[in-house]
Amino acid sequence: MADKESLLSNGSIEASGYVVKNKGNSKLPCTFGAGFILFWTLLFFAVVIPFFYRLPTALTMEDAKKNEFIAERAYKDLYALSDIGNKLTGSKENEVDAVNFILSKLAAIKDDMLSEYFDMEIDLSQASGAFGSGTTLNLYQGVQNIAVKLTPKQSTSQSYLVVNSHFDSKPATASAGDAGFMVTVMLEVLRVIATTKQHFEHPIVFLFNGAEEIGLLASHGFVTQHKWAPNCKALINLDAAGSGGREILFQTGPNHPWLVKYYKKYAKHPFGTTFAEEIFQAGIIPSDTDFRQFRTYGKIPGLDMGQCINGFIYHTKYDLIDVIPRESFQNTGDNVLSLVRGLANATELYDIQAHEAGHTVFFDFLGLYFIYYSESTGILMNYVISVAALTFIFISMQRMTAGCKVSFSHVVCWFILVLIVQVVCFVLGLALPLIVANVFDDWGLSLAYYSTPLLVVGLYVIPSLIGLSLPLTIYYAVQRNHKISTAYHVQLALHAQAVLLTLLTVGLTAYGLRSTYIVAIPLAFYVLSLGFNLLTTLHDRGYAWTGVLKISQIIPFLYSSYVVYLFIVILTPMGARAGSATNRDLYIAVLAGIGTVLSFGFLVPLINTFRRPSFVIFTLIGITALSILLASSTQLGFPYRPKTNGQRVAYLQVRNMFYEFDGTLSKDESGYLFSFQDRREETPFLGQVNLTGLVSLKPNCERHMLCGMPLYEFRYVENRLQSKWLPRSQPVVPPEPTTLSVLNKTIVNSTTVRFEFSLAGPTFMNLFIQPYEDVTLTDWSFPSSINVEPTSTLPYIIYIVMGVDRSPLLFNLEFSKPNGNFNVPLFQLGVSGHYIQNEGDAESVKFASSFPSYSILAQWPAVYLRYIF
Repeated sequence: MADKESLLSNGSIEASGYVVKNKGNSKLPCTFGAGFILFWTLLFFAVVIPFFYRLPTALTMEDAKKNEFIAERAYKDLYALSDIGNKLTGSKENEVDAVNFILSKLAAIKDDMLSEYFDMEIDLSQASGAFGSGTTLNLYQGVQNIAVKLTPKQSTSQSYLVVNSHFDSKPATASAGDAGFMVTVMLEVLRVIATTKQHFEHPIVFLFNGAEEIGLLASHGFVTQHKWAPNCKALINLDAAGSGGREILFQTGPNHPWLVKYYKKYAKHPFGTTFAEEIFQAGIIPSDTDFRQFRTYGKIPGLDMGQCINGFIYHTKYDLIDVIPRESFQNTGDNVLSLVRGLANATELYDIQAHEAGHTVFFDFLGLYFIYYSESTGILMNYVISVAALTFIFISMQRMTAGCKVSFSHVVCWFILVLIVQVVCFVLGLALPLIVANVFDDWGLSLAYYSTPLLVVGLYVIPSLIGLSLPLTIYYAVQRNHKISTAYHVQLALHAQAVLLTLLTVGLTAYGLRSTYIVAIPLAFYVLSLGFNLLTTLHDRGYAWTGVLKISQIIPFLYSSYVVYLFIVILTPMGARAGSATNRDLYIAVLAGIGTVLSFGFLVPLINTFRRPSFVIFTLIGITALSILLASSTQLGFPYRPKTNGQRVAYLQVRNMFYEFDGTLSKDESGYLFSFQDRREETPFLGQVNLTGLVSLKPNCERHMLCGMPLYEFRYVENRLQSKWLPRSQPVVPPEPTTLSVLNKTIVNSTTVRFEFSLAGPTFMNLFIQPYEDVTLTDWSFPSSINVEPTSTLPYIIYIVMGVDRSPLLFNLEFSKPNGNFNVPLFQLGVSGHYIQNEGDAESVKFASSFPSYSILAQWPAVYLRYIF
């Protein structure tokens, strides 16, 4: 009996027909444990990274006869387009030079077109209109669209496919990547199609819109006013939040899964995930695209694709053609050309309403293969995987009962204990990266990884590994169960991890998250390996089952690390332009923790199959300590570098003038209004820039409507409480006047009065309207169907953009007052003018030159006039 108990305690069991050999139960030396972790790390760098950045060979003009996308030709077009410089809406560069460039390219394509196959119509139009929600109204006047309709000769279809991108720019950027890249891709796609002998069912509209960056204006004008818009049934929208690399599919539909079917069939280099769609639509990404306007105002479903690599130069002066490889043109061009060819023959376009069938789950695997299925199928799969996991775990525990000659309740009791330990591991795996992120934020060291991405590994990934492994390693060191072998104990830990993922899968699926597939994938492959081990005798042969488990986790490891790496690449540069109100390091820490838990959750417990697993723990702790030291005490942890990883510094040269009810000027001040783009705010350039007198704007916000400042756009409004004001003694003199004129004041009836105004000024202006307590704004001359209402903290906000039409804006406002006394103050009206592309006076130029070389300035003069009527 003593000998038999000794055999049982060593996991060498012969019972119920299952034979366990001592060889399979022996542990490898401790150095193999560190090597085990190193193997998976090397697998990531040897497979995931190369596939993530892989691009096709760029075709040259020598390949032009192949009727394929020619990267060299698109590259030359972009060189000429970006050479125009900054193309701000309303500027000559945008409204004249860029328009003429695109029209000349379209004319050349029309000359080369196969006229026996196609008809081409080129339409340059202007649009004026308004849209909005909440407290905000976006008003535009004279923005331009260039629309090209390519109609197959034999086609009788009245259903059009529309392909859209924009050629305008944010201030101070040549916008080679955003979105000149996509504009020239569209030109080359149109050129190839128009000169290739082929037939399409449906006409194709290529829309080059000239006002996207300041509120998605031109696309709204097209979809609500253009003569072709009612016939547009499906959309391919092209945009960018970076420059170079592959374009990602990050929005689809909605509710049109056939579009994803076509993407799978025709995209030559697939790259997309439902996870991107859900993150984008959750508002985590501080950007938007024209896709919203087509979806909201045109009810046009589509595919939204955009550049996402190297977001550090997005909307900066470094967004130049030099950073875009020609292979990136080829990747995007191949995909767009093939998609256009496929969708232009889609029978679904004849009646798209008939094909509304819910959402889809979609993702690519290393760019090699694209997978999609319906949301309902995904729900079923997630539940089936969850049931299978629990079933196989139950069978496994029964086998342990038979092998160890103990009761099932005995195994269950130990499993519950292991499950508790595994819950601690799971929580620590997610919590430790967050703790590091919070500590660094408390130290004023946010974005330490911004210029040194490898620090993400040391600061967040390694602490997550420590959290996953430490409690379980301590448990195995102290537990003294001689009836259940260590090999079985390790299996129980893996079962516990599977139970946690099962609960997570069921919970997230019930919540309605389509991205639950990311959790279900490692769980599914664990179920497969467990099923195989149960069907064989490997399950009961000491550690022999670990071989199958390791092999089964290769695909989940590659995919989990691939998709999490994608979002770290996307969100890292966004942390420096999302404002200073929140600690964006937490997003990276959460992603690193999730990626580590999913990639290593079924692998980390295996370090206990090696001798002295504590060696691995101490190695990990040493790496984290070294990373923290480097990030906090050396230049490696300083976020900013000139050209490649700059600090975005946004401020306005402001002149504020307050006029009282009697017309007297009560306040006239000048200074610099800082709207900080990242968590570190002004700290990095203290000592280099004279900021004496810099104060928080919060007290102003408590006293004045919208802080009494010319808040440029919604990000300035959202970040106003974190903004700061630096007064200057020399007045800021606007380059041109911003003038509000009262044309008329009419008493409509006993409780209503109408004010008529004329507003003239620069391309970009704002109106802020705040009625007093007993006064209500009942009507205005702006589109009345738009639901815009003030809140307790925000007044009515109207953003005004002038394109080619700079004529004064005429508008009226109607107010009601119950007692009909209109000889007292009724409302405040704030008017601001923004003189973008103007560097300001000599003092402003000197101030701007004092910023360090890594600073990327977005600044211009602005005037704010506050009136009381």
